[in-house]
Amino acid sequence: MSGRIHTGDELTEDRVLTCDVCIVGSGAGGGVLGLELARRGLDVVMLEEGGYHTRRDFDGDELRAYTELYQEQGNRATADLSVGIFQGRTVGGGTTINWCASFRTPPEILARWRDVHGVKGLDTQALTPHWDWLEERLNIRDWPIERANRNNQILWEGLGKLGYSRGTVKRNVKNCAALGACGLGCPTDAKQSTLVTLIPEAVTLGMRLYSNVSARRLEMAGPRVAAVHADVLDPGTDRPTGKRLTVKAKVTAVCGGAINSAALLLRSGLTGRGQVGKRLYLHPVVVTNARFPERVEAYTGAPLTVYSRQFIDRGPGKLGWLIEVPPILPLLGAVTLSGFGPAHQDLMAGLPHANAVLSICLDGVHGDEGGTVALRGDDPSRLEVNYPLEPFHWEGFREALKVAARIQLAAGAELVLSPHSDPVLIREESDVAKLDDAPYAPLECRVLSAHQMGGCAMGGSPDSSVVDSTLRYWDADNLFVVDGSVFPTALGVNPMETIMGVARWGSQHVAAAVKA
Repeated sequence: MSGRIHTGDELTEDRVLTCDVCIVGSGAGGGVLGLELARRGLDVVMLEEGGYHTRRDFDGDELRAYTELYQEQGNRATADLSVGIFQGRTVGGGTTINWCASFRTPPEILARWRDVHGVKGLDTQALTPHWDWLEERLNIRDWPIERANRNNQILWEGLGKLGYSRGTVKRNVKNCAALGACGLGCPTDAKQSTLVTLIPEAVTLGMRLYSNVSARRLEMAGPRVAAVHADVLDPGTDRPTGKRLTVKAKVTAVCGGAINSAALLLRSGLTGRGQVGKRLYLHPVVVTNARFPERVEAYTGAPLTVYSRQFIDRGPGKLGWLIEVPPILPLLGAVTLSGFGPAHQDLMAGLPHANAVLSICLDGVHGDEGGTVALRGDDPSRLEVNYPLEPFHWEGFREALKVAARIQLAAGAELVLSPHSDPVLIREESDVAKLDDAPYAPLECRVLSAHQMGGCAMGGSPDSSVVDSTLRYWDADNLFVVDGSVFPTALGVNPMETIMGVARWGSQHVAAAVKA
């Protein structure tokens, strides 16, 4: 077999391909699965809706990066615009544009999947050899505090002064120059994304990857997928060229990530007995911004290297959260920093002195049903994401903002701003109580998401889940879902390594189905 990466402009006529496995999506799930199947000698075709971009294209231009590398040009959001959603759309998916944070799955999460959702055979013991392999292959190593940029050191110092737990983050990088551009694609190939590691290796083993190809529908023949029908997109305009690519495979694996995988199944008439698109979890994030007297320059250096799970478990019915910091690149800062008009202009003028703290909230573990993915009634080719924010969420956000503000004050902030439309200004401890009186409602307090999970949940019953404990769609013989959409809950840590570990573990089941 001869592998190759094709782009949309090469597909000038309709084409029909046959193979052992068709993989839809090239991110953390698809990238791992593609390599593992190719290593087994299987004929693999991979479809990626986004373009094929490499380090030569990653020039640090934020506008171009968000436009070309993110879903909906960086503007994806819930239908009511209350939650902004950052999600990758390029060869390598989220692994190409994330901030390199690598965590193994917390044991308590895997235990919940087993005890509450009926998942079988997926525990720490089962995943450990896959994590070991991934950490060696992707050079996942600790990033010591001595190498942290000032933005992360502020978090480290604030956590320490308040006596909170703290740790350093492992990153999948090799010879990293700490340019701070992880979210824009790595210009030196230091980031060990699937784009530069697993996918090239799979291609050398014969995998054929087609970028600028959007899978629109799975054609069913009884309980089996007969074909994947896809539109070819113009790499320059991202619009359909009118050409079609059809893949007839023995087995199909949907790896489009949470949101897109559910949408593809729904467009194909596969509702999973009403479960497809349900229980979408977003790790909703609230952000406090702070101004420090010294230069922080949060737009340079390794972006995310310190964390705390001090508040991840606040007890039954209480939303817990993970604490990290983000990079503050100019365009990203302009979108996420508080305020409007002259006040916002002042904030941007002070960007070199800005620090931000993320409170990444753990959803799905308190009986909360999360959000939904659906097709728009007026245009089924488009999807709609809803994520109701309940009092449960707002209570957690409010308490998280208080903690984050205290951390920043403890580290020396001269001013902390809440993410409200009219931000609460906090200069000293006595001001933190003002957060109790701030408005907590959609569009009045900014909420973001960079981690999407669920929508095609794994579980022990077809009445409450979409795929079984082998990642096989309950009502189809040759259809698997292999990405973060199968998670029955959120994780409470950055999801990349969990998705990869589950994909490598699940590759055995996909491979076995080829021979069934």
